[in-house]
Amino acid sequence: MPALYLTENDVRELLDMDVAIDVLEQAFRQLGEGRAMNVPRVRARGQGVYLHTMCAAADYLGVVGWKSYTTTALGARFLVGLSSAKSGELLALIEGDYLGQLRTGAASAVATEFMARPDSKVVGLFGAGKQARTQLKGVCTVRNIELVEVYSRNIDKCQEFADLMSEWCGTQVVPMHTPDDVATEKDIVICATTARTPLFEGRVLDEGTHLNVVGSNFLNKAEIDVTTVRRCDAIVCDSIEQCRLEAGDFAQALEDGVVDWSNMHELSEVVTGRASGRQTPESITLFKSVGLAIEDVALAERLFQLATREKMGKLLPF
Repeated sequence: MPALYLTENDVRELLDMDVAIDVLEQAFRQLGEGRAMNVPRVRARGQGVYLHTMCAAADYLGVVGWKSYTTTALGARFLVGLSSAKSGELLALIEGDYLGQLRTGAASAVATEFMARPDSKVVGLFGAGKQARTQLKGVCTVRNIELVEVYSRNIDKCQEFADLMSEWCGTQVVPMHTPDDVATEKDIVICATTARTPLFEGRVLDEGTHLNVVGSNFLNKAEIDVTTVRRCDAIVCDSIEQCRLEAGDFAQALEDGVVDWSNMHELSEVVTGRASGRQTPESITLFKSVGLAIEDVALAERLFQLATREKMGKLLPF
């Protein structure tokens, strides 16, 4: 049977945040129960280009898959491949930019559902790019958010983002000019930037805050400071194995002895009930996401099923 090719437009038409959250919660549950395997990202560096590759097996879905993407000064290009676990047959090739944005936002939404206070209403958001959009949409899907304060160094882009997301999320999104104000008196703080140094001072966080920190997946980049890490009562990673390789947000805190990997948990443990994401309403909690292939593969499988049902996509000659 020829493989199916799905474009960015196909992905946007077939998938939404509700579907993505449902798929990813199940993926983390199955990962925790040993019915899925995630292989950390590896990177090959060329002259002016990085090639990033990652893969996963989802026994519970009967598929294996991979994501490969390049980053250059001109931007990033993403491709996801899905194959049958039974025959090895290629099922689909998928343009993976929006797929990646959606799965990253959905992963944070799953973490928010299990870790943030149920009565969370106010969000502080750092970033006004593509990832920030789906991060906020995911959080607004699982919590009744009434106010979002957003900060970006680009004032015009920040206002444009606020207007767009106010409509998409059905809530009030307000641009802010001072980073520390965005982190102060918030129920949830989202960091989704390309920053190399911390965005705010951890001392300003209120008790009970939940943080989703997703921007950095390089050891030389950190969106949060050591004080933030020190104040967290619960730290949960999408994958500790992959965070060891990529989570620059923890690098200085680990070096200073403020935190240890043995004190952290994985989201799969929280979803399956083997670890708690929040002990008390006053706890400060942190979800660190670097992005896992199992998220891409699980969402790609659902996309393939939807596309087959709706007779969308193009058949490839192999």
